[in-house]
Amino acid sequence: MENALIKKAQKGQMDAFEKLILKYEKKIFNLAYQMFHNEQDAYDISQEVFIKVYQSINSFNFSSKFSTWLHRITVNTSIDELRKRKNKVTQSMDELLDLGESTVHKQFEDTEKTPEEAVLIKEKNNEMVALLNQLKEEHRTIVILRDIKGYSYEEISEILDCTIGTVKSRLSRARAKLKDLYLENKKDSITEFVK
Repeated sequence: MENALIKKAQKGQMDAFEKLILKYEKKIFNLAYQMFHNEQDAYDISQEVFIKVYQSINSFNFSSKFSTWLHRITVNTSIDELRKRKNKVTQSMDELLDLGESTVHKQFEDTEKTPEEAVLIKEKNNEMVALLNQLKEEHRTIVILRDIKGYSYEEISEILDCTIGTVKSRLSRARAKLKDLYLENKKDSITEFVK
């Protein structure tokens, strides 16, 4: 079914292309959101990805899954944008709180949690986002793909166009760096508290 849609889209049938986009738009948005932690940026990247897909759909040759091809385009587009912004720091006024597969606006309180628990969760999430943002792009990307999005080593290898061994070594280094950053952050917090 999907391959038939792709072939129709390659022949210029817009309705087939739209069906493909509708099938993947949430996944692409969520992946972009994991990279930027900002709803508007994720939306902009998603739009850019789908323009690139439209322009290059004829180059898709069915040697990998279509979803893998889309994710590779999304990751590359996100990394390109992050590189452009490297020295620019921005904060979103519409920032969402990530709860794994879903997100909520920060002003909505989780009714199942006490206010103290909600604050602790928010602080932990903010802390983790801050730590992730301190990683190099390649390390942040690989942690997001494996530990947050749950992709297999094989899928990540295809998305990033590298060997499985490279994926595993980058992930190991990224996790070690994330652990070091976490411990350093805790040490600094304790030192500040003692003062």
